[in-house]
Amino acid sequence: MRIGFFDSGIGGISILNEVMKYFPREDFLYYADTLNVPYGTKTKEEVNQHVKAAVENILKEDVKALIIACNTATSISINELRSAYDIPIIGMEPAAKPAIKLSNLMQKKVLVFATDLTLKEVKYRDLIAKIDKHSIVDSLPLPELVEFCEELNFNWNTLNTYFKTKLQDFDLSTYCTVVLGCTHFPYYKPILKELLPSHIQLVDGSKGTIKRLSILLKDNNLLNENGTNDILFKCSDQSNAYIEKMKDALSALENELNKPKRKHLK
Repeated sequence: MRIGFFDSGIGGISILNEVMKYFPREDFLYYADTLNVPYGTKTKEEVNQHVKAAVENILKEDVKALIIACNTATSISINELRSAYDIPIIGMEPAAKPAIKLSNLMQKKVLVFATDLTLKEVKYRDLIAKIDKHSIVDSLPLPELVEFCEELNFNWNTLNTYFKTKLQDFDLSTYCTVVLGCTHFPYYKPILKELLPSHIQLVDGSKGTIKRLSILLKDNNLLNENGTNDILFKCSDQSNAYIEKMKDALSALENELNKPKRKHLK
């Protein structure tokens, strides 16, 4: 049986990459909803319909647990999915809680990068209202970054200009952490580490996801000791070209092919 991953596109491969390291004896299924990517610019109703249809397709395979490796899909559909299916389903949300904890210690602020839809969703607003006691969280929508990622655009001159433009109105000296609140965004950790002041830490949801997955697999006696880290890639438009793109995206993460050169960032 496989651990399933779902995202609208290749973003969730950043989470798959981390989970594979932690569970070397598991096998995996990665499903991308390529017919409907990106989700971040669609309505809540549209996203919910797309997610439910995709999960129905995923569960036709031999899947023992499912990670919704998409912050937008989690914010909209996770409760409905958990009510409908009896396998462990793990959602992802911007890792604001550990970022706030760190920033409170440093007496600085938190900046959350996410899609427009995630930032507008009630689930996200309720999360921030609950944990942001000192109003230190700011947010920045970066929908174009999803498009860059889907195009495997790792052109550092382009990205350098993009990030500097988006961040020009922020006094980065007042921030301690940046939350990567979309699974597409960790692809760009290398350039962000170059561009952002050295005191800023990047936080994403991969550690929390791994911890939760480990607990659920153990509690449900679902751990595999015989897997080989095999991955089955699937997508909703059944495109062989996109499946190759998913493999390329995983290779980019494994080999750090997207690591920038400093000369590109001057």
